[in-house]
Amino acid sequence: MLRRCLVFLFSFTFIPATAQDMQVIQEHKQQKFPDAIPAGNYSGITYLGDERYAVVDDKSAEDGFYVWHIQLDSVTGRVLSAENEGFRTSGQPNRDMEGIAYNPYARTLFISGEADNEVMEYTLDGQHTGRRLNMPVIYRQARGNRGLEALTYDADRRLFWTVNEAPLKGDTLLRLQSFGDDLQPRRQLLYQLDEQQSVHSVVTGVSALCACADGVLLVLERELRVTKLRIGSWAHCRIYAVNTDDAPEDTALTKTLLTEFRTKINLTRRNFANYEGMCFGPALSDGSLPLLLIADSQNQNGGILRDWLKVVVVKRAF
Repeated sequence: MLRRCLVFLFSFTFIPATAQDMQVIQEHKQQKFPDAIPAGNYSGITYLGDERYAVVDDKSAEDGFYVWHIQLDSVTGRVLSAENEGFRTSGQPNRDMEGIAYNPYARTLFISGEADNEVMEYTLDGQHTGRRLNMPVIYRQARGNRGLEALTYDADRRLFWTVNEAPLKGDTLLRLQSFGDDLQPRRQLLYQLDEQQSVHSVVTGVSALCACADGVLLVLERELRVTKLRIGSWAHCRIYAVNTDDAPEDTALTKTLLTEFRTKINLTRRNFANYEGMCFGPALSDGSLPLLLIADSQNQNGGILRDWLKVVVVKRAF
């Protein structure tokens, strides 16, 4: 499986890209698989290879992760099937697990938690290795439930990237932090969130990161408005591409919008989806890349929300 993972990951390396080069070529409708995927609070996803993904649930009974088998159409990228293959636990309490990233060289997983604002390493059977990213002290200033939401691993640059969901106390910008395979901090870059579309929004921030090639990161910003009666609620998502290579550390990164979409609850539609995780699946037959997004349904709150999956297919613009 490791060899297949490396082939998949290094397929990015030989296709140089910049944030401006990336474009969306297809965006599929949301899909749900209620007979195969249990109701949950899914908050992060990463590709393991062989059509298997590790998924975290920020309210699971214990600390650990699920393994899902997700089959994508090799031509279109649409999800053909999804199946939960079980939960792998450390036996410890849930840390409000939000982001997850796979390191194919070490064959270990890293999971970020908002309860402790730490990123810890796990074996593939769910056990703690005792190692963690050496988080800079500044992240102790994270606001409650607005800390380390997103996590990804750049197998080309051999760098982890994480970011606080909302500005730290005293900040106006987000801090995008990288770490080497030695788990020590590297560069810290600044990221500017979009302005809120509504003063009534309950959540605004970065919920997921996904590493591409050549230092390009995809950033998922999402904003939620939830009404008391649910009708009129909406979730707005924007996916940006940013270049991290040679980016200045004292000014906000330049953002290139790839796509944006809104889901909602009204009298005719109930497709509201709070997307909190994203990762690439295996390359499609034409070399394009399926970006798989996963939503947090709050355990299918109110019998209305669903555990949605969505695929956005991206490739170079030329």
